Amino acid sequence: MSRPRAARVVVTGAGAVTPFGVGVPAFWQGLVEGRSAAAPITGFDASAFPVRIAAEVRDFDPLSFLDAREARHTDRMAQFAVAATDLALAQSGLSITEANRDRIGVLIGSGIGGIATLEAQHRILLEKGPGRVSPYLIPMMIADMAAGYVSIRVGARGPNSSVCTACASGTHAIGDSYEIIARGDADAMIAGGTEACITPVSVAGFCALRALSRRNDDPQRASRPFDAQRDGFLMGEGAGIVVLESLEHAEARGAQVLGEIVGYGMSGDAYHQTHNAPEGEGAARAMRAALVSAGIEPEQVDYINAHGTSTPANDLAETQAIKAVFGEQAYKVPVSSTKSQVGHLMGAAGAVELIACLLAMKHGVVPPTINYEFPDPDCDLDYVPNQARKHRVEVALSNSFGFGGHNAALVVRAV
Repeated sequence: MSRPRAARVVVTGAGAVTPFGVGVPAFWQGLVEGRSAAAPITGFDASAFPVRIAAEVRDFDPLSFLDAREARHTDRMAQFAVAATDLALAQSGLSITEANRDRIGVLIGSGIGGIATLEAQHRILLEKGPGRVSPYLIPMMIADMAAGYVSIRVGARGPNSSVCTACASGTHAIGDSYEIIARGDADAMIAGGTEACITPVSVAGFCALRALSRRNDDPQRASRPFDAQRDGFLMGEGAGIVVLESLEHAEARGAQVLGEIVGYGMSGDAYHQTHNAPEGEGAARAMRAALVSAGIEPEQVDYINAHGTSTPANDLAETQAIKAVFGEQAYKVPVSSTKSQVGHLMGAAGAVELIACLLAMKHGVVPPTINYEFPDPDCDLDYVPNQARKHRVEVALSNSFGFGGHNAALVVRAV
């Protein structure tokens, strides 16, 4: 039985900034072509690092979305969020006016926040002293500022918040926004995730955890979720933003509907700072909760966009969780990880992956898991290896799991 809902919640706009470029079309084209966005790091000199590769957003010009002063006073992660928001609002056709602004909210997550600003200002502190630290350090650094700044720019005065649940942040932001609209606290929400953490400190930290792939000489083959030779994830960056509305609100203004959010589930592992709960038990509970919320049976799911990071432990745990939830159906439903192509966008990952689900429904094509070359006998599902596949998708499930044991899942359905 599904929980009663005050309102149906639909997606009317989507915007993305990814390592494939600015905009949803660039993102989708890269996915269906089976390309990798991985390359040597250019944002800083990584020659002394054990990992020197990532999936960076290249050729992003913040002045295409912000004036020069705004750009100087916003971290790259907030700039990505602004760009993705502008694109999402343009597609949705939603106008924010004095009459409706109190019923339109913003909820954007980030796992790490403005770390590039923090690193730059810390260098100034050490080299020039505290008197030279920028007064914009704190507002540029704090993780909630993407949501705050977007709301200021667009004039949305409804529910305004941020979520920081590591790599589950984008999914939680969209799921929480779904709940806000469903219970009647807003008519529309600008929701998603953003991240820009390909920086010296971040890369060094993930290197110290031994979480990253070290295929420096072959970056495009580095991210290989579920493959037996996977050796860690590939850092990525970017933003994904969706415009959510109550179906009634969307229909009243004649908006195009991209899909309907019908289920949201979350759970906590209560197990370890960085490791998954054994056999993906917490992830399985989040998926079950999302399906129950949606009133959807496992056999009705046509596609799973996996968290699929390309780390040995995560991919095994997620495979075990999918089997626990779907039983024999687990072997019949296509499962793919778009992180194989754009890397791990951290707090933005879940948002861009939900957009990938919406696009799969629209085009009847499931994106592939690239670099799947050596089957792992313990990861034996249909991971859509190496090439996109024509496949009708009416219902999709999107998974996100974060350090700290944060698990989230969304169910989206075609309308």
